[in-house]
Amino acid sequence: MPHASEHTSVGAPLGDEESERIAEAMSAFTAPSRVRLLYVLVGGERTVDELAAAARVSGPVASQQLRVLRQIGAVSVRREGRNAFYRLRDHHMADLLAAVRNHSEHDAFPSGPLAPVAAATEEAR
Repeated sequence: MPHASEHTSVGAPLGDEESERIAEAMSAFTAPSRVRLLYVLVGGERTVDELAAAARVSGPVASQQLRVLRQIGAVSVRREGRNAFYRLRDHHMADLLAAVRNHSEHDAFPSGPLAPVAAATEEAR
């Protein structure tokens, strides 16, 4: 596991390019099916069929969401013959998933519609 000194401090200011990259990475959490797929992958490498069954989505939906997760660098794929095996790209994603889940367990997220939050976010852009 890398040492904390190998990374930028969480309190360091963000530049435009870095904030764009982080926002894109966080888009992994904007679809419930992607979130379920990511949490299944915490348990290790899986095929599309295994992921679809565990995340309770169809094979085509799993494939589409996995394509998005690959594009944003959240997962990687290993091919063996006709099979594709997906896994989290690195331990940072598992750490992030644990932190998000732990945060949600403290009633940190609102349970109602997020329209006011979304509107405020749009205004801030």
